[in-house]
Amino acid sequence: MPLLEIVPIALGLAMDAAAVSLGCGASGQARGPGAGLRLAFHFGLFQFIMPIAGWLVGVRIERFVSSWDHWIAFGLLMFVGVRMIRAGLNPSLESRLTDPSRGIRLIMLAVATSIDALAIGLSLAMLGVSIWYPSFVIGVVTFGSSMAAFRLGRILGAGLGKRMEIAGGTILVLIGLRILVTHLRV
Repeated sequence: MPLLEIVPIALGLAMDAAAVSLGCGASGQARGPGAGLRLAFHFGLFQFIMPIAGWLVGVRIERFVSSWDHWIAFGLLMFVGVRMIRAGLNPSLESRLTDPSRGIRLIMLAVATSIDALAIGLSLAMLGVSIWYPSFVIGVVTFGSSMAAFRLGRILGAGLGKRMEIAGGTILVLIGLRILVTHLRV
């Protein structure tokens, strides 16, 4: 599969991770010097791994996975998004919320934003395409997009404060709804 075909796929897959990174950077909840790097690394890693997993599983269980993958992504993004919105509306909650660039929230976000990549892996298996090169490109593009979006979010968040935390949570909720609606229409 040529690079000119892989890059648009990679950019499409990276958009959810970049949007989440933007929201995390803007919200100010992702703290510490390595927060953006942790987010970008995990999003890139999961975007690299999920197509490989989908490819390895192949067409055997595609019909089972496709019936519920969108519900998992929707639930994870709604959970994190609603928590961010609540923290933006009620600043006293902020101290209780955990950094989205650490722990279980980071894993939840990485899984939620990479489920579509699993479907790409399944598709590439059906086409008989080797998976390693496309997965590598997808992971690198996601890493770069997420890092840039996180930095932009930090700049926007510094000027707009709590409103950006609410906007970031709203973005997560909207991404979750888009995933759900897209899969239910099919």
